[in-house]
Amino acid sequence: MSSVRSVVTPVAIVRLVLGWGAVVGLMFAGPALAPPVAVPLLVGALALIIGVILVCAFGVVHEAEHLARRLGDPYGSLVLTLSIVLIEVILISAVMLGPGEHSTIARDSVMAVSMIILNAVVGLCLLVGGLRHGGMSHNRTGTSTYLALIVVLSTLAFAVPAFIGRDGSYTPGQTVPIIVAVPVLYAFFLFRQMGVQADDFREVDPRLAVGTADSTDIADPDSPGNGSGRPNIVQVLVEHRAEVVLRIALLVVTVLPIVLLSHDMATLLDDGLGRLGAPVALAGVLIALIVFLPETITSVRAALQGEIQRVSNLCHGALVSTVGLTIPSVLAIGALTGQTVVLAESPANLLILAVTLLLSVATFAAPKVTAVHGAAHLVVFFVYSLALFA
Repeated sequence: MSSVRSVVTPVAIVRLVLGWGAVVGLMFAGPALAPPVAVPLLVGALALIIGVILVCAFGVVHEAEHLARRLGDPYGSLVLTLSIVLIEVILISAVMLGPGEHSTIARDSVMAVSMIILNAVVGLCLLVGGLRHGGMSHNRTGTSTYLALIVVLSTLAFAVPAFIGRDGSYTPGQTVPIIVAVPVLYAFFLFRQMGVQADDFREVDPRLAVGTADSTDIADPDSPGNGSGRPNIVQVLVEHRAEVVLRIALLVVTVLPIVLLSHDMATLLDDGLGRLGAPVALAGVLIALIVFLPETITSVRAALQGEIQRVSNLCHGALVSTVGLTIPSVLAIGALTGQTVVLAESPANLLILAVTLLLSVATFAAPKVTAVHGAAHLVVFFVYSLALFA
């Protein structure tokens, strides 16, 4: 009973009431929100939906963070990143399946996610962490693994379709191999990360305590198979099965309102941006901002604690998961529904992406990352923002 009270808190109940209450309310208000919608009602409804989605997203991240601390890295960060990516895939799919033409929404969203994570979030984390702690050591093998996958997956997503595809899209004959190859690569990475290479994704900075915060509470350092004070994942699941199951269940019922509200958000967003004459890519940027705001806060908190490897696990891991899961998902949706999925980026964005990847490799090739590295990443994000509205 005590474990139930510690998980199903009053705040969690309020989140569920808000999320499911908004779903029920929109079911009754459906006809009134059919486009074209009066501007005051459009703005109010869109603000309400986005607000509720953010509240639920913070709830999902809250439960995922508790699971992350309980399970320890890299397992915990993986739970958190997969929860975030699930929300993004849901929102992008809702836009694709909604009214209007959205052939570039996946490209715009994933590109925005790449710029936000690699430049804005990583840059901010390195800046604040570097200003507080000076140079911060990271696990270069694990970070290099992330960046190697990011380079390959980003190239397959944004560059290759421009050269071998048709009008920026993979041809049907090319789509199937990509749908198969990308998840296979991602699954192999997860298999290694969760297995023999798990140590490559743990903190190495000597200023940090052994393991991640709360590791001593998670498992007995002297337990079998748990050398160096690191948590034994099997023992954690056995000892805390009730808590883990409850948190996963609460995570699922908190994410469902996001799924149900995303369709209405996509419809209203399409109507609003169309009236403003805003860039088409702005819808993708808004989705990326909504999805990664909670994880941005988590990453900055980790940076302030000097946990730079956790920042890498959250940010780089999220981007690997985003590209590794979103691109095959949208290609499959496009193939099943007959929609064109344009992935090839413009020359300007490809140049900015190339600079971002080169800067990321250079930054994390250093034994220690600093505030100056962070400032450089933030400037690249500023340039991307200028290109977006050019």
